[in-house]
Amino acid sequence: MTANEWKNRGTFIEIFGRQVFVIDEGNHEQTMVILHGYPTSSFDYYKVLDTLTKRYRVIIHDHLGFGFSDKPIDYSYSLVEQADIALALWKQLGLTTITLLAHDYGTSVATEILARYQKNQLTIHIEKLTLCNGSMHIELSQLRLIQKLLKNKLLGKHVTKLTNYPIFAKNMRNVFHNKQTVSKDELRYMWEQLLYNNGRKVIHLISNYINERYFFWNRWIGALKEIDIPTKIVWAKNDPVAVFKIAEVLSDEIPNNTLLSIKNTGHFPMLENPEEWLTAVLS
Repeated sequence: MTANEWKNRGTFIEIFGRQVFVIDEGNHEQTMVILHGYPTSSFDYYKVLDTLTKRYRVIIHDHLGFGFSDKPIDYSYSLVEQADIALALWKQLGLTTITLLAHDYGTSVATEILARYQKNQLTIHIEKLTLCNGSMHIELSQLRLIQKLLKNKLLGKHVTKLTNYPIFAKNMRNVFHNKQTVSKDELRYMWEQLLYNNGRKVIHLISNYINERYFFWNRWIGALKEIDIPTKIVWAKNDPVAVFKIAEVLSDEIPNNTLLSIKNTGHFPMLENPEEWLTAVLS
């Protein structure tokens, strides 16, 4: 599937004056909402969406600054504001009960939502939670050099100007366990979406989320320790960034959880090993 074909499957919904790209498929009572990772988009789920929609109504949106959504310069790109966008979108779509699935960057948007949920600040009910390969325990994460450079407030905007497709493709391949699993076409489609809507201008801004993971550590990890939501931790064992140790620590902390591992798979299990990922998520 091409990036343009994926775009044609979705629609744009205005949230707080910004255009948010949304995929909304499946006709079922149960609804799964998905929060995607960095620096990609909802396109990460193109291999698994059709199977997920056999059981759920599935809603995936591109966070602001990502994919086909707006990429304004005058925006904080705080994970807190990304949570505001997600919650406003789900409210606009009339959702009352959800299964929440989050991967990578999306797991920190999810933990902000969970922090509010624990304080009874939401009207939506989270029935189940699935967390996949995210560096919520940022102190355990093995950040890539490019991530460290982009999150730097002084260097980030300069590194952005030097970033090109070969650098992007190399860094993406390096987070797959089998580097040949991701095709040249897939990498090109990811790159197209990264650049869409003048996306190059905001790459360093969306990369600031790593700093927020330190700043809000107590709020977000605290929420995970208190949640009473049945939680599934689905983790690719060979992730070089969000290492498996993070999953083990989360499993020790989250009260009601099941830890499921996927072997011989890197940071994007829904792309690298979609069948095993689906088995774990839907089990």
